[in-house]
Amino acid sequence: MCGIIGYVGGREAYPILVKGLHRLEYRGYDSAGVALCNSIGELNIYKAKGRVSDLEDFCKSKDTVGTMGIAHTRWATHGEPSNVNAHPHYSESENLALIHNGIIENYAVLKEQLLQKGYHFQSSTDTEVLVQLIEYVKELNHVDLCTAIQLALGQVVGAYAIAVIEKGNPDMMIAARKSSPLVLGIGRDEFFIASDASPIIEYTNRVIFLEDEEIAIVRRHEQPKIVTIGNVEKTREIIQLEMSLGQLEKGGYPHFMLKEIFEQPRTLRDCMRGRVNVECNNVVLSGIIDNKERFVNAKRIIILACGTSWHAGLIGEYLFEEFCRIPVEVEYSSEFRYRNPLIYPDDVVIAVSQSGETADTLAAIELAKESGAFVYGICNVVGASIPRNTHSGSYTHVGPEIGVASTKAFTAQLLVLSMMALCIAREKKTLDEKRFLKLLIELDAIPAKIESILGNNDLIQNLSNTFTYAHNFIYLGRGYNYPVALEGALKLKEISYIHAEGYPAAEMKHGPIALIDSEMPVVAIATDNGMYEKVISNIQEIKARNGRVIAVVSENDTVVKGIADYVIEVPVTEDCFDPLLTTIPLQLLSYHIAVNKRRDVDMPRNLAKSVTVE
Repeated sequence: MCGIIGYVGGREAYPILVKGLHRLEYRGYDSAGVALCNSIGELNIYKAKGRVSDLEDFCKSKDTVGTMGIAHTRWATHGEPSNVNAHPHYSESENLALIHNGIIENYAVLKEQLLQKGYHFQSSTDTEVLVQLIEYVKELNHVDLCTAIQLALGQVVGAYAIAVIEKGNPDMMIAARKSSPLVLGIGRDEFFIASDASPIIEYTNRVIFLEDEEIAIVRRHEQPKIVTIGNVEKTREIIQLEMSLGQLEKGGYPHFMLKEIFEQPRTLRDCMRGRVNVECNNVVLSGIIDNKERFVNAKRIIILACGTSWHAGLIGEYLFEEFCRIPVEVEYSSEFRYRNPLIYPDDVVIAVSQSGETADTLAAIELAKESGAFVYGICNVVGASIPRNTHSGSYTHVGPEIGVASTKAFTAQLLVLSMMALCIAREKKTLDEKRFLKLLIELDAIPAKIESILGNNDLIQNLSNTFTYAHNFIYLGRGYNYPVALEGALKLKEISYIHAEGYPAAEMKHGPIALIDSEMPVVAIATDNGMYEKVISNIQEIKARNGRVIAVVSENDTVVKGIADYVIEVPVTEDCFDPLLTTIPLQLLSYHIAVNKRRDVDMPRNLAKSVTVE
């Protein structure tokens, strides 16, 4: 939800911190700030409402000298976006500066206690309560900063990733985490802390992922020390990341979102590499093979996810039930964790998350584990919390996704779910070999077919001009394409701010058809599959009421072309793989409409990439 970066080393901290904030801005972008500690221990904080560029403008006339500092870009939870509510926050004495990602759930109680002790608050944030609490504990108990943080965090209920620096102590930075990601970068006599690896990969690929309730004490010219809140020292492995700086750049595209849409042929090939082998007639997912008894004997699969990942889970439901003959339930993580669900030891729970840090999904995972279920994670970010907290899983391997609206991560999730379903089906012998091989060959051909769809980008861009000023959209699909309709509507909402809804096409006559008129664009996914004739009937119902239809059709279609107002062609594929193709033109349509409306495509209002709070 927010982006954190810190630096201790021999270089000037400010340029490193600001560049890091730009790379983290996809995590939050309503305000930003920086705290710098110079060589004599003077502590300066500068903050600005708005983007990181607004902070840079504000700092042009300021003293930004210092080789240690912390910085933050915010997505507001407590308190509206403003200069005062921006991080970092000072303590009462201005001896401490703190940045924070997460939510302190008991902040109101703590704040009242501190008010009674004579503390004053400038902001509306829970973060200022935390830094005041740390200072109060430090002064009351006459302890050092690390001990004060340990004692203070022992009183905190909620999620946090924090970094703290202290006036008069220019050589030490302390960071801690619980239920919110934090990575420690190990350079050559310099150290970094960050919400993820994107702002530090330029300087080092050697990192330590902090675990819950761990504290990193980072001192200049010393190796970092990691202790728990209970003061137990930990020895942690340094991991070498494979991420490259080039993955974090736009590569000539005007927006990250468009770049990531066009990367999908490559990213899906990367996702299949070493897993799909057409020559050997095989799909190999080690997470499935190593735990095949759990999958073969599963009485039920529960898929947990949020947002776009939930749409992927809906398609997964169709795949597992058709191929594996296992009943599937798809749940919003945020609802599942609070409704006292029935979970059995022979259930398999699949948790799907791009970031691997989705707070609601992590909490739902713990609930499933407590009930004895086997939990499998699907995630894109190596070392994230979900891979570390599940029994097994699969990475999607699509590289960093910077655009807030998910594109390549969604199709990779679909691909992993497809590979899982095929792998389990073979173990269960619920697919005959001829059908299995046909599906495997078709899956291998999907990236090339996506490339052909991307060749229609100019056509879709021209089409978007017609619908830029529509106020509402309806998206329709049936079978495997119903979740695609939901996802297409979500993409349009996220980045263009046009109201859009997705429906099963047959449900139109049960209410939504009342909305149809000449001003209502309807996107109908009408590929040549088992539901084709049914969708044609649904389109005719819309046209009879003067609705305008944009149809996504299979190549060489003739029937829908004669009915719809506009058509976008996609190659023919198996019904079960339709979503991997039909979602691509909907991504492009949303993108071009949003660009026409001059929206900030990569950083839409009110949204953040990694939702690490409830």
